[in-house]
Amino acid sequence: MADSNVQAPPLAQLLTHHSEKWRRFDRDVLPLPVAEMDFPIADPIRAVLAEMVAKSDLGYLGSVPELAAGYAKFAAARWGWSVDTAQLGVAADVGVAVVEVLRVFTKPGDTILINSPVYQNFYNWINETHLTKIDLAFTRTGQESDDLNPWQLDLDALEKIYATGLRVHLLCSPHNPLGRVFSKGELTRIAEMAKKYGVLVLSDEIHAPLTYNSKDFTPFLSISDASREVGITLTAASKGWNIAGLKCAIIVTQNDVMNEKLKELPIAVHFRASILGAFASAAAFADGEVWLDTVLKQLDYNRFLIRDLLREHLPTVTYHIPQNSYLGWLDLTSLNLGENPSATLLEKGRVAFNPGHTYGSQCSQYVRFNFATSPEIITEAIARTVRTLE
Repeated sequence: MADSNVQAPPLAQLLTHHSEKWRRFDRDVLPLPVAEMDFPIADPIRAVLAEMVAKSDLGYLGSVPELAAGYAKFAAARWGWSVDTAQLGVAADVGVAVVEVLRVFTKPGDTILINSPVYQNFYNWINETHLTKIDLAFTRTGQESDDLNPWQLDLDALEKIYATGLRVHLLCSPHNPLGRVFSKGELTRIAEMAKKYGVLVLSDEIHAPLTYNSKDFTPFLSISDASREVGITLTAASKGWNIAGLKCAIIVTQNDVMNEKLKELPIAVHFRASILGAFASAAAFADGEVWLDTVLKQLDYNRFLIRDLLREHLPTVTYHIPQNSYLGWLDLTSLNLGENPSATLLEKGRVAFNPGHTYGSQCSQYVRFNFATSPEIITEAIARTVRTLE
């Protein structure tokens, strides 16, 4: 299968996979929670892994300038961003990167801001570093259309929180699970406020390569001198090219003072990453755009397929078209499936989604739907949801 023709395999083949997604549930459950894709990996990634395994080149990770060069090439081509390759570090994954960076810049009890509903591990990272969580939640405007994300962040309220002595803002950009891409204007104001009030902005940009219109995504560090002074980006090829199990992420700064501060990171942060992950990530960024663009075409079809299926079979379910990635955010309030709709769907429909309450307690009636799979599996997931109501 060429990178210009990437398709998800049938369910029977997927059931032979060894990842958490395919081993968490009984075999009769259709699993659509874990954020990984069902598509075969890109040819450049496959080639570098095959070569390294064939040569028994599986030692500890040392210097890997290819990764910085690959990321810089991708950032320039995709977003018009010129990256200083001397200011890229390596970690095992974005979660490790966030935790280790927080340990450098904060002490237990310091305040950290999130914007719920947000990726559930943000809460775990905050607990691990013993920081005090502040949550400025997104609000839903009620304006629903295919080209408008209804979730908005009150930047005036954000400034009031910044002014209280906030230490860190952990930003999910693009946003998981809302599929929301921040505008350049929003990010510019965040950077200016962060500089004014001395707030560190950690921008988790792991889903950025999966933005449907790449020009819509603005890397936080590309905005201004202010953003580079206050910001650190944590990202990886793992979501964009489906290689999370290879364990490699990058820590990016574009400011000499910030870069010097990160030299306080333990040396083990680099060495705990995987050599296979580092070189696979380098190949993804440098040579994986054909595969990525092919997959984005399928995901683009899938995100509208969900809309069409819901309109036909579950018209009272609220769903907005995500601007980014492959995570649908469905409001199931109208279906009356109890306190935890995902549990009801699992028990009665044998279909698994992520429960909304894990992203924010106010979203208990939502589920997150991973649609990075075949149209046939998506159609079956909606059919199983319908059968739950019978």
